[in-house]
Amino acid sequence: MARFDAIVVGSGISGASFAYEAARAGKRALVVEKEARVGGCLHSHRTSAGYWFELAGHTCYNSYLGLADIVQGAGLRGKVLQRSRTHLRFLQGDSIVPGSNQWALLRLMNKAELLKSLPHAFTAKKDGQTVYSYYSQILGRGNYNRVFGPVLSAVPSQSADSFPADMLFKVRKTRRKDFPRSFTVAGGLQRIVEAALDQPQITTAAGQGAVRVERAGEGWAVVLADGTRHEADALALAVPPRTAAGLVRETAPELAAQLARIKEAQVETVGVVVATDKVARIPISMFLVPLDDMFHSIVTRDSIPDQAWRSFSFHFKPGHSRDEKMRRITEVLKVTPADLETVVERTAVLPSPELGHEKIVAEIDRLTAGAKLCVTGNYFAGLSIEDCVVRSREQWARIAGA
Repeated sequence: MARFDAIVVGSGISGASFAYEAARAGKRALVVEKEARVGGCLHSHRTSAGYWFELAGHTCYNSYLGLADIVQGAGLRGKVLQRSRTHLRFLQGDSIVPGSNQWALLRLMNKAELLKSLPHAFTAKKDGQTVYSYYSQILGRGNYNRVFGPVLSAVPSQSADSFPADMLFKVRKTRRKDFPRSFTVAGGLQRIVEAALDQPQITTAAGQGAVRVERAGEGWAVVLADGTRHEADALALAVPPRTAAGLVRETAPELAAQLARIKEAQVETVGVVVATDKVARIPISMFLVPLDDMFHSIVTRDSIPDQAWRSFSFHFKPGHSRDEKMRRITEVLKVTPADLETVVERTAVLPSPELGHEKIVAEIDRLTAGAKLCVTGNYFAGLSIEDCVVRSREQWARIAGA
């Protein structure tokens, strides 16, 4: 058994941010991760040839002040790369619709319905509305169902119709002018988590998941799958809500009940690498949204150019076999299975918030107030990378001041 100042369950950007803040305060933190790799929803696959691409989160902005602070403090400022502009495009059947961004949107929308609905944009409020009720009101139901709904669902790789309308997009006015407006880091965004955890005060236990949380006097204990027990003054749960609920079911049943109320969605991603000359017909640097298909989106890595290779991450809807996925990938790319130099599969669990979500969050915060226990992740203030960092920093500040 080892004793730490803080134990963090989960090594995604939320858990890494919490541990990083603890380390900056001179505290010893243990980060427990059930997977062999760290990073969570920052998942950068690296080939033996040195080519890398993202299977999950792929974009950061210089308005992400908390993330930029970690990049700077963890020694990655020199590895920051400017991303070239990514173009929103649409897939109809096996064909890419001409045009990109707002022009492609307008091409696909019913103009009469749009003109009739747009005046609602001046009076519609997001408070108390779902994504569907808000945007279908200002664009028209037909336009939403055919075009804009698929775009919004492509962002979280799940149907966004029932999301609270004020949770999906946020405007951050303050920017780090010394960072590119849109950026990544060499080797992929997972490297940010790796660098954040590479601090002398942080111990990382990867490949060994937590199975139970217990009280240990005034502090906490975490029991791992191999029976190892670690204790700490503070505990942070940075895992999906149902996983967190299972860990605290015996020690904090009210908290577990609130966490269990948060719905989740499964996202199945297949990333492939293809030689550049095999896919010359496909536009570079794109976020490709199908209007009606078995996947939510395709994301390419061409915002950081590579002469030899291109990669495509397909975010599939659940319920399809591997053969079905591979068949669809080769159909869309118009390649053969032999042309796929690398194939990587990933399954992730993401929150699926609904109206009233803020009340669940408020109850979670009430139940953990005054205790050196916090819950953090991408299901609090928002789904972006920066939302995760901000939540974790706030929770560390609360615990440090308790």
